[in-house]
Amino acid sequence: MASDVPTFAVPPGFLGSGRREGAAISIAGIPLDIGTTNRSGARFGPQAIRQASRMLVDGAHPTTGMNVSELLSDIGDFRIALGDIPASLKAIEAQAAAVDHLVALGGEHGVTLALLRALARRNGPLGLIHFDAHVDTWPDNFGQPYAHGSVFYHAIEENLVDPRRMIQIGIRSPVEREVLDWTAGRGVTVVTAQDTHEQGPTAVAERARSVVGAAPCYLSFDIDALDPAFAPGTGTPEIGGLASWQTQSILRRLTGLRFLGMDVVEVAPAYDVAEITSLAAATMVYEYVALAAAMRLQQRSA
Repeated sequence: MASDVPTFAVPPGFLGSGRREGAAISIAGIPLDIGTTNRSGARFGPQAIRQASRMLVDGAHPTTGMNVSELLSDIGDFRIALGDIPASLKAIEAQAAAVDHLVALGGEHGVTLALLRALARRNGPLGLIHFDAHVDTWPDNFGQPYAHGSVFYHAIEENLVDPRRMIQIGIRSPVEREVLDWTAGRGVTVVTAQDTHEQGPTAVAERARSVVGAAPCYLSFDIDALDPAFAPGTGTPEIGGLASWQTQSILRRLTGLRFLGMDVVEVAPAYDVAEITSLAAATMVYEYVALAAAMRLQQRSA
């Protein structure tokens, strides 16, 4: 980004990027939130995240020293089927299938199911690093099988992810015992928010690396993994969550993993304060792109 362009005047794409041919990573918004179970409004998340990302264009990434925006093409928002969850998931999957390396800005967490379907068709079952306050392995939510709290139940049942290579970080919400037992019984590793506070980012990152291993994997970041003090703008906030510095520190330690894509979801800007939720979400994407950039550089020099 040119130094004579102030951050508030940066173009509206993520990190100021527009549509660019041949870019390593594509950014797309997915403005779907009809499967939320508490406060709606995540359909406005993509634009809020893009807006907040302009705070991150003033120079190189602070730890990698790379200008990560050069890797990006912001391809706009995916089409959805208004009011129809299954049809929306089908449309999202078809659009995601045409993109090599996608970072999605949600939208509700249900969009992740469509993204995993598209990736698994090409790559088989994936490893998964999942930041969230909720396990999202309910078989349905109030009778709706594809609401945002059921995404990983279906992902496991459809063999889109390998649950033995799946780790959930930041979990702390109320949950039925049978849902927890089902999740653990499939082999999922659950690291609670309290575990993270007590063990620290280094230990949690090492555990994530050991669970996921060397095979292809995916990163899904629900912004409610963060405590409402750091991310009030979300539909289902839970107290006792992670600090933004903790998640940033964990992400920076996930170097060398074979990530194939990422999403950040559940940003609902109507409930935000001074854009802090949107900025946190934008920064998590920024950290992911820095990981991908470092991996790309490593592969070129190998």
